[in-house]
Amino acid sequence: MTAQDRRALVVRGGWPGHAPEESTELFVPYLMDAGYDVTLESSLEAYADTDFMAGLDLIVQSWTMGEILPDEMRGLRGAVANGTGFAGWHGGIVDSFRLATDYLQMMGGQFAAHAHDLLDHTIDIVPEHADHPIVQGISSISLHSEQYWVLTDPYNEVLATTTIVPQEGDPWHEPIVVPSVWTRRWGAGKIFVCAAGHQLADLEKPEIRTIVERGLLWASR
Repeated sequence: MTAQDRRALVVRGGWPGHAPEESTELFVPYLMDAGYDVTLESSLEAYADTDFMAGLDLIVQSWTMGEILPDEMRGLRGAVANGTGFAGWHGGIVDSFRLATDYLQMMGGQFAAHAHDLLDHTIDIVPEHADHPIVQGISSISLHSEQYWVLTDPYNEVLATTTIVPQEGDPWHEPIVVPSVWTRRWGAGKIFVCAAGHQLADLEKPEIRTIVERGLLWASR
């Protein structure tokens, strides 16, 4: 298979506050320049088309909250398990389909809370993974944005973390370190998650944009 044969599906919708169309448009030209034939969808129905899904090398999802039908969930899980990459950022991938436990299991992480509103914080590359191709050459990233408190499991390969520091009145009593960037193997497929990306400005930040672009290609079949 040549680069020009690769196919990507970009699925965008759900809660509009995360600008699913505008945010994905930041990366569609990048995928096209990388040789992908890109299909854009504003519904989840494509997930249920098993023949279509079998021909994909990469799925980029930006779909915050919402619900997914059982046949759509089966189609998505089956495609990833069979080798289709799955990638995204922020609520578009880790705050999707809160009631779909099959989805949560596959992702290995779920948004739990905004510990605080928009605030200054850092994303720190995990030292033992500093040479991973997704984060290589990047160190600490400073953001003024949402800081996701995520619930995760130990099957993830965590490439970057953020530390949620308690403020006066908070019910937790010590800093909490949570994943910000992780990868995950699922069957023959690969999953990439970047928890940052609440605002377009976050995704336009050079370090975040580089991590996302690299993550998309890393996850691809």
